[in-house]
Amino acid sequence: MPVIALIIIGAAAGFLATRLMRIEANIPTTMLIGIIGALVGGFLLRALITVAGWLSGFVGAVLGALLVIWIWQTYFRR
Repeated sequence: MPVIALIIIGAAAGFLATRLMRIEANIPTTMLIGIIGALVGGFLLRALITVAGWLSGFVGAVLGALLVIWIWQTYFRR
């Protein structure tokens, strides 16, 4: 992400966060809070998506195995 976009998004996020948390801060502090928040939030979101991806893969594998067992018991059982 270009530096200018990071500053603009960080300033907006910092402004919104300081208003939601009812904190009075000057503009540079507000921008710094937003930029650091964007970095931390982006890292946490990527980690969450990765874990959710692994979990969904595991659930899919279990469901697939259950389907294979059901087909085997239904059609190939003696």
